[in-house]
Order: sequence, then structure tokens, then C-alpha cells
Amino acid sequence: MRKGVFFVILLLISKTLLAQNEIGPEGHKLLWIILFLGLFIAAFFFLYRRNGKSKTNQQWPLFVGKGIRVELEKDALYYPDRLTLKVKNTGNSDIDLDQPLLVFDNFWLKRKFRLKGFANRNFYPLYLERGKSHTLEIDLNRFYQHDKRLRRFPKTKVIVSNVKGKRLGSRSVYVRKTLFKF
Repeated sequence: MRKGVFFVILLLISKTLLAQNEIGPEGHKLLWIILFLGLFIAAFFFLYRRNGKSKTNQQWPLFVGKGIRVELEKDALYYPDRLTLKVKNTGNSDIDLDQPLLVFDNFWLKRKFRLKGFANRNFYPLYLERGKSHTLEIDLNRFYQHDKRLRRFPKTKVIVSNVKGKRLGSRSVYVRKTLFKF
């Protein structure tokens, strides 16, 4: 009890001492900083629009991607046995896909597995032409047999990347009920 009272007294004394030395920001300086940032962003968009209209079919330079669409579907609402991964190349060039990464995600722990193929056949690396799609069936029971604790993981995610290691897309699904979506 004495330690608790002593701790509270020290905490209150240090708070009053620290509060005397604090200097708050001045309002007009914050206003000038916000105004400067707003003008900088407006000038950036103005210059981009002016230069962007003269060039046709040009994408946003900061967000240029390979144009891949990833879909992940489950066969049941809760506790599914199979996941279906669909990858479609919607870009203008062909892509070499590396082995997808299957991530079982708990709030505190993640377990990662590389998917090699289906029915003991290796598909990857996979050359995906423009406009083509690829479908992979993922049997979750094989992973559950490997580690029984994986059944308690509520979220499953698949990450697709190219052969060079650049992440192209990902999709996640919830395989069991949770109180919080994370």
C-alpha cells in the first residue's frame, strides 16, 4: 500500500514539473504549414493534369501495376475444406508467376506456406499470357493435417508475386467466425 501511494505521489509531482516546461505550437505557424502543403499538393495536381491531357492512354505514374486480378473463393461460409484461387492477367504484357504464398493469419501469429501445385504436380513458375487466367484448387485439409492448430486461425490470405519477387496482388478470406475483423 505504501509503495502504491509513493508511486502516485511521484507521478503527480513529475506531471506538474513537466507541464511547466511545455511550449505549445503557435496557431499561425500551423496555419502557414497547412497552407503551404495544400498549395504544394494543388500545384502537383495542376501540373499533372496539364501534362496528362496531352499524352493519351497514360496511367498514373505512381501506381503503375502489371494488371493482375486475384480472386479467392471458399466452398463454405465457415470452416471450408477448399479454397479456389483465380488469377487473371488483365495487363498489357505477359507475366511469370512464382509460387503463391498461403498465409494462415491469427492476430498474433502467421504461418506461411508456398503452394507448389495440385495433386502432386508442380505448376510454378507459371507463364501467364495477356488475357489468360489460371485457377488453382487449394485443399485446406492437407494443411490442417500438418498442424492441427491451423483450424483455429480465422483468416487465410494468398499472396501472388512474379518470379523476380515483386508482389502483384493478394486476397484474403475469413474461414471462421471472429469477434473482430483484422
